[in-house]
Amino acid sequence: MKKIINTDKAPAPLGPYNQAVFANNTLYISGQIAINPETNELITSGVEDEAKLVMKNLEAVLNAADMTFENVVKSSIFLNDMNDFTTINKIYGAYFDEATAPARETVAVKTLPKNVNVEISMIAVK
Repeated sequence: MKKIINTDKAPAPLGPYNQAVFANNTLYISGQIAINPETNELITSGVEDEAKLVMKNLEAVLNAADMTFENVVKSSIFLNDMNDFTTINKIYGAYFDEATAPARETVAVKTLPKNVNVEISMIAVK
């Protein structure tokens, strides 16, 4: 049985999917991009601002499922330019204790939704 997780504190989905699905004590969070959930506006002021908002949006989805970043076991980071890795890695890393940080991959892709610089998805376990 699965439970759909949605919150108005994170951006509404851009298509036929939900912000997250909880099943078997596992939360699967859809990729988040830098959309301000209060205004529905895309943040395009730079990769640092985008990464901070993406992490804030992910935190809102985790909180909606009564979880925190401590519950995250896997992250996937998608960049449109691997030259942004250091900047995004620093912002992302601030949310985790390095000793218990989740597994992760970071890949560069040709294009992301709405031509953003970064998209991050996560898997968390209760």
